[in-house]
Amino acid sequence: MANLDFIYNRHSVRQYRDTDIPTEDIFEIIRAATYAPSGGNVQNWHFIIIKNKNKIKELVKIIEKKNDELVNNSKDEDKKIKFRKYLRFQTVFKTAPVLILIYAGPYNSPDLVLAVDLLKESGAPKDEIDRYLKTVPGIQNIAAAMENLLLAATARGYGTCWMTSPNFAVKDLENFVNFKKEGYSLAAMTPIGIPLATEQKSTSRKPLEEVITLIE
Repeated sequence: MANLDFIYNRHSVRQYRDTDIPTEDIFEIIRAATYAPSGGNVQNWHFIIIKNKNKIKELVKIIEKKNDELVNNSKDEDKKIKFRKYLRFQTVFKTAPVLILIYAGPYNSPDLVLAVDLLKESGAPKDEIDRYLKTVPGIQNIAAAMENLLLAATARGYGTCWMTSPNFAVKDLENFVNFKKEGYSLAAMTPIGIPLATEQKSTSRKPLEEVITLIE
């Protein structure tokens, strides 16, 4: 594709208009997410769509309560002040008409299991095996799906914000959502909506020469 504007136009949006998003648009955006690459084609993702404003408010309250609990349990005043400040970032989805929660399921690709077995049989040290497992391909699948989702939303004129900051309250959030599927847990979330601001500014990026190593 010659025109990459659908990538460069993506921004993290934290304020949204109170405008409903058609369900067919949401489904199409998530369909695009499911076309992300997936190791072993396990597709270990599940998407929870929340359009109920009262439920979104309840999720905000859960995060606020957990933030308060953690702060009150600490004796470090500096940590208390800093973590309270993060609350506004942990709840930026509160103005969005739609919230998407992405759950990650088990990743038991046969090649991963075999590779670990063979590394062990070859006498590979534990740190080498741990380094291999740190690549966590199962979570990479979820990240790829999320990126597809964000780009598809941008292409349709919607704003999003990839969020993992509320995950310190993951147990309480999962209990509220009450999604039960063996081995699945909340990995990330994103609001979807029409940006409140008409113009979005991109954050600065590192120069290519700083992030590229060319081996010829």
